[in-house]
Amino acid sequence: MQVREPPTAIEYPSSDGKPMAETDRHIQLMGELRFTLQDFFRADDAVCVATDLLLYYIEGDPRRRIAPDVFVVRGVVRRSRRIYKLWEEGRPPDVVIELSSRQTWREDLQEKWRLYEQLGVREYFIFDPEYDYLDPPLIGYRLDADGRYVALEVENNRLHSEALKLDLVDTGETLRLFDPRTNQFLPTPTEDAAARRHEAEARRQAEAEVARLREELARLRGESS
Repeated sequence: MQVREPPTAIEYPSSDGKPMAETDRHIQLMGELRFTLQDFFRADDAVCVATDLLLYYIEGDPRRRIAPDVFVVRGVVRRSRRIYKLWEEGRPPDVVIELSSRQTWREDLQEKWRLYEQLGVREYFIFDPEYDYLDPPLIGYRLDADGRYVALEVENNRLHSEALKLDLVDTGETLRLFDPRTNQFLPTPTEDAAARRHEAEARRQAEAEVARLREELARLRGESS
């Protein structure tokens, strides 16, 4: 009687052993973009925002993977993920943002460009945080009706994302996200924390003033009785 060995489970690692980003500037910008996008979509449970998450795109072949710096998928459950398996999730990213560096800018413009087009990533943006490798520093592509990338025209140092309903803006110092509907930039973590502190202080002052007025009213009533 021949005994068959059970099939070996295929492992899809959550790390490729590579550093998250090349410089502190890249790491900071990735964190800011993740924060602003997660905050922007906080009311929508069907949006996944991820940074440096391994995306596996061919079932059974763990070598077929890529870790976009930032990507957004609409129409999937928002939850904590160890990795992103395309065949299980059923949707490729709607938007990918790559932050180019000395080591990655050629790959961003060539290999990743072709791969994201093949995977059906609706919009692909590339930004050079160091302003050394790309001209212009902000580049974008969108799939046309035939599933091919068409370059987007940069106007006033910005590109519009139809998928996000936001503008990506090159400020000359960094990349920011701008909401055309409110005509405002989405707050960074630092700006958000400052706004919360300001609101808390304003609330504290208002409560203190209410308490003072109550005390004054009580005193006046006491004097008139």
